[in-house]
Amino acid sequence: EANEIMKKHSNLLHFITHEAYDTFNVTSNEEKRTLELSGHVGFDSLPDQLVSKASAQGFCFNILCVGETGIGKSTLMNTLFNTTFENEEASHYGQMVELRPHTYELRESNVNLKLTVVHTVGFGDQINKEQSYKPILEYIDAQFAKFLEEELKIKRSLFNYHDTRIHICLYFIAPNGHSLKSLDLVTMKKLDSKVNIIPVIAKADTVSRNELEKLKIKVMSELVSNGVQIYQFPTEDEAVAEINSSMNTLLPFAVVGSVDDVKVGNKMVKGRLYPWGSVEVENEKHCDFVKLREMVLRVNMEDLREQTHARHYELYRRCKLEEMGFKDTGTDSQSFSLQQTYETKRKEFIVELQRKEEEMRQMFVNKVKETEAELKEKEKELHERFEQLKRMHQEEKKNLEEKRRELEEEMNAFNRRKVAAETLMGQALQGCSQQPFKKDKDKKK
Repeated sequence: EANEIMKKHSNLLHFITHEAYDTFNVTSNEEKRTLELSGHVGFDSLPDQLVSKASAQGFCFNILCVGETGIGKSTLMNTLFNTTFENEEASHYGQMVELRPHTYELRESNVNLKLTVVHTVGFGDQINKEQSYKPILEYIDAQFAKFLEEELKIKRSLFNYHDTRIHICLYFIAPNGHSLKSLDLVTMKKLDSKVNIIPVIAKADTVSRNELEKLKIKVMSELVSNGVQIYQFPTEDEAVAEINSSMNTLLPFAVVGSVDDVKVGNKMVKGRLYPWGSVEVENEKHCDFVKLREMVLRVNMEDLREQTHARHYELYRRCKLEEMGFKDTGTDSQSFSLQQTYETKRKEFIVELQRKEEEMRQMFVNKVKETEAELKEKEKELHERFEQLKRMHQEEKKNLEEKRRELEEEMNAFNRRKVAAETLMGQALQGCSQQPFKKDKDKKK
């Protein structure tokens, strides 16, 4: 009877659960009703509140300028923001690529902008340019890592956090050529998943208009054929869809930078003065500088910031969290525990550490065995050498003994002959002394 009652209760609970789930689905699938207000409430001022709050807080915008030394990156930045930024002149003899960020506080019509300009010093100056893009990638990833670290803190301060993530990369293309260099293609291919890239042809006043149009077409065809994803101005918003669509067809922008004032007619304009005439920076017939400024600063700055956060940073964040062992809820809607994930990752790390430690220990043991075998081999060689030298020493000693014995025999023989010779000489001298004595005796007689 108890089993029958438990079974009935289980079936009833299952039925209630399904009924509640079906009711929730029906309710959630119903269309939202639009109600009319009978009077003014006041939440229509919410956009104004957001504008006031954002204006008081200020904005940040970070620009990465990638290009060869002397191509005009600093001049274009000065022209783009109508000011003069402090920047050190770089040489062509750098051994590696260095990134120099400079942050400035700008203010225009009660709007504060914290601008960070990052220059790539020494880019393309090395003989071996294979690793020129790596410092740039490392810098971009480092800024993503700083923001992710701030997000994962227990006490976060994202409200006043200085966001240093790169929002736009202006890639400067040299005009002296008929296509992109291999370094340009490789670098842009590595950067297109990290940052919004806008290619610009620098110093466009050094080539003719026909050559410039051919260069633009060639650059875009090479980017498409190599699969390089550059930033496309958004066309979802009807207010800017037309102008953005037309500007997408003009990429890459051919720009000219100058902070000098030249006299054209009766007015002073920003431009460059040549013996054959003048080039006006803000004249759309001469270059695309006005289009670049319009698209980047006046129309699509917020979209660049949003794309950086929603696309590039989100990709980096997802990859990093997956490496750390985190995962989303599955299709069965089962939630995961951070503590369990941490413990699992910790156990995996300990196992991996033990495995590496065992490998290192085994490697050390093998190295010791190899060293002992080498030492034994050398000891054996030294012992054989010692025995060989010992035998050679004994042989030389034996030869020296034989030679010493021969010399002693020769000395003894020499001494005997010397004694015999001395004896003979003594007898001869004695005989010679007796003969004159006999002669004197005979004379006396």
